[in-house]
Amino acid sequence: MKFAFIIDPIQTLDPGHDTSVALMEAAQALGHEVWITQATQLSVANSQALALLQPVSLTPVTLGENRWLAEPNWYDLGPAQLLPLDEMDGVLMRTDPPVTIPYLYATYILDYVNPNKTLVMNSPQGLRAANEKMYALQFTEAIPETIVSQDKTVIRDAVERWGAGVLKPLGGKAGEGILFLEGGDRNFNSIIEVSTFQGKVPVMVQTYLPAAKEGDKRIILLNGEPIGAVNRIPSGKEFRGNMAVGGRVAAAEITERELQICSQLASTLRRDGLMFVGIDIIGGYLTEVNVTSPTGIREIDRLNTVRLGQQVIQWMVETLNQR
Repeated sequence: MKFAFIIDPIQTLDPGHDTSVALMEAAQALGHEVWITQATQLSVANSQALALLQPVSLTPVTLGENRWLAEPNWYDLGPAQLLPLDEMDGVLMRTDPPVTIPYLYATYILDYVNPNKTLVMNSPQGLRAANEKMYALQFTEAIPETIVSQDKTVIRDAVERWGAGVLKPLGGKAGEGILFLEGGDRNFNSIIEVSTFQGKVPVMVQTYLPAAKEGDKRIILLNGEPIGAVNRIPSGKEFRGNMAVGGRVAAAEITERELQICSQLASTLRRDGLMFVGIDIIGGYLTEVNVTSPTGIREIDRLNTVRLGQQVIQWMVETLNQR
């Protein structure tokens, strides 16, 4: 089969960490063709989605003592071809957030991929529906106390009631812009003004969960079912556990409470075509639902001696064969 990956420029990816590379390696290892493109290389002609695609051959990473090791020249690209995306069996939308206007336009183009011929993961309609912060709000039994507002008074009242809170930009990624809030902070008003662009843009504020010190667990879901987890633990004086800001990783089991949360999400994720998802859980509470380019596979594979990427690609193949 042929799989097309819509990614950021391949030279910017970290093969020892990036889940997109893990998935591409998995497809190659299972004998499939791997092609890459970028969101800026998509187009529509005659009501058909096209992409400037390049075949890619990968030199897989190898496992070192505590990390994956990659060759300096870990990929080899073939000549670019303008092809209908319908010629691919699977298309994986893996462009990193934030979800900008150009990103949204790319999802509109993906609407013109024939779903009877090609499996698009994740669904372009689902990507538009699922802001990675807001999407969690519908699962009221799973989330901590949360507000979304641009109003300083509303935010201050909530934080003072809770004692402390965590502010998150609705379009942020990798821990960027996440701030710890206390009502007595003399910079409180300025923090809110800067974060909300002077009250023009809402932000999410959640009650601070002390369990964050013990880690922010990433659980990978495939078609609504959990397939692996990793704990991301803050280091030093940092309160964020994101790997992008220096959080260390540790092997993690999925608890009964976390399985219940996954079960609450499953039918909604399937309804929205969100087949490959990473959810974040702190202290038994769902904090985010990551759908654009969920990461964590490399870390889970290394810590648990598994190959989640191959499990994902095999599921796609089985799903395609059932059509």
